[in-house]
Amino acid sequence: MDACPCALLGCSVGVVLGGLVYAAYKLGVLYQLLHKTETQSPRHGGESVAQVLRAHGVKFVFTLVGGHISPILVACEKLGIQIVDTRHEATAVFAADAVARLSGTVGVAAVTAGPGLTNTVTAVKNAQMAESPLLLIGGAAATLLQGRGALQDIDQMSLFKPLCKFCASVRTVREIVPVVKKALAIAQSGTPGPVFVEFPIDTLYPYHLVEKEFAVKSAPKGLIGKVIAWYLHNHLMNLFAGAWEKSDFSPLPVQIPYATDDQIQKCIELVSRAKKPVILMGSQVTLPPTPVEDIRKALDSLGIPCFLGGMSRGMLGRDSPLHIRQNRRDALKEADLVLLAGTVCDFRLSYGRVLNRRTKIIAVNRDQSQLLKNSDMFWKPTVAIQGDAGSFLLRLSKGLKGYRCPEDWPQSLKQGDITKEKANRDKADEKTEHHLNPLSVLHCVDEVLPEDSIIVADGGDFVGSAAYIMRPRGPLRWLDPGAFGTLGVGGGFALGAKLCRPDSEVWIIYGDGSLGYSVAEFDTFTRHKTPVIALVGNDACWSQISREQVPILGSNVACGLAFTDYHRVAEGFGGLGHLIRREDESRLGDIITQAQRECREGRAVLLNVLIGKTNFRDGSISV
Repeated sequence: MDACPCALLGCSVGVVLGGLVYAAYKLGVLYQLLHKTETQSPRHGGESVAQVLRAHGVKFVFTLVGGHISPILVACEKLGIQIVDTRHEATAVFAADAVARLSGTVGVAAVTAGPGLTNTVTAVKNAQMAESPLLLIGGAAATLLQGRGALQDIDQMSLFKPLCKFCASVRTVREIVPVVKKALAIAQSGTPGPVFVEFPIDTLYPYHLVEKEFAVKSAPKGLIGKVIAWYLHNHLMNLFAGAWEKSDFSPLPVQIPYATDDQIQKCIELVSRAKKPVILMGSQVTLPPTPVEDIRKALDSLGIPCFLGGMSRGMLGRDSPLHIRQNRRDALKEADLVLLAGTVCDFRLSYGRVLNRRTKIIAVNRDQSQLLKNSDMFWKPTVAIQGDAGSFLLRLSKGLKGYRCPEDWPQSLKQGDITKEKANRDKADEKTEHHLNPLSVLHCVDEVLPEDSIIVADGGDFVGSAAYIMRPRGPLRWLDPGAFGTLGVGGGFALGAKLCRPDSEVWIIYGDGSLGYSVAEFDTFTRHKTPVIALVGNDACWSQISREQVPILGSNVACGLAFTDYHRVAEGFGGLGHLIRREDESRLGDIITQAQRECREGRAVLLNVLIGKTNFRDGSISV
């Protein structure tokens, strides 16, 4: 039976009308019918970004300036958000990372399009692996020019999607507030991490400036010309439609996973029966919402010996009888229960092989993949909890009220600590063939660190030694890159730390190799009045690599550096510098005290310490 011509016609008309409605929706024509475009308004999108950041408690935006993002920087400054410009985009991200770790808020960095963003890739990946909540703001080519060969125009979204929890490209001014709010909430939810929001330049500047770029230079001719002119005008109007309507800038809820009551109860039963329990803590225990001081009290009440890693270093203070620093492998083999609180069975735990298969294991981690890392091969959790490690420890402590680990267990482990650290101290007293013993230098610094000091670790061999010798005085007083092992974090981490804790004495422990990445930030320390002290272990070598490369492959190629006058470099950037050689050994304490005084007086200081070789770190991991 033939179809009715009227029915076919009606169907065709419906399809056409539907297509027109869809096109009108996509082009913003329907939205413009209900929302006004204020063509005379001097406001710009940067103001919306700044208002959201202020409402979320952001105090600092780190940047290396570029025209794509200037409206954001100017608007933030007007609202009282401090703009801190650095000498490299990676430093801006590292500084934001440090602020996130120390403040419990989202760290923010803003960089320009193209190479400005590509310069941040390593720092963003480091934040991802360190689980730091961080917002990266990036400029971009205008919405209509993307993909058409505009200046610094690349596919930035594809670059950052593998690195970030959330990526968005703002397409109209009205999207700015909801998109930035969403990004900030996602950065802090679940397993924290970096997020990226791209701002095409025409979403940030005022209407009258953007209009000049969109304006048709001469009267359109012909149908095609008129269609193009209409399209450009409509795009401009839609870009700003509803831009300045009243908005809610307040934060969205942050979603955090927690252990269930049943899981907590099962863990209480396991711990209460344990005779030799051990806690391994990672950086996750320092995440909001649980205050680190509450966690410290909970650990003290449990009396269980603890090994601390990452940001949890210092959790128990300088000399706690529960903090065990040495002989971890032996302790794990002997333990009858191991609690992995935010600790991952990756290379740092030999992929789980250091855990005794007969040991009861409780694993707590916000990230499911990290929670069970390598559990298919080398270890099996007795209880695996996808949840917040800090709040878990508090609830466990409350459930075990009245319980305390048998005291002979932590005492025996502490005795091993004392024996090992005495041996380390004896090794520090040995004379090296040339220059100063690096272990002696680190002991000397550790002995004079004030209680409010913050230690930033940036390097390989020298910093690896520092991790064994230097003792953070309290929670959130140690900053290292984390699992990615990134060199170059020093300048940015120290900058963020000093801004967050202006009264703290901030030390950067540098290898001479890693110093090269961020020594230019002494200029930033000077300009922004953020005095820190840099201790450079200068052995003219990439020693962590050379130690294995030479005996295995018989060559020191690419490992040699020079005993460079880094102290003069710092002076060139406005800081103060001291060269410390073997003949200065008797005055080492006095020079350090002088550097501390100079720092308190407002000057960034670099101590260029010429060090010799020791066998202290033979066998350490370098690949």
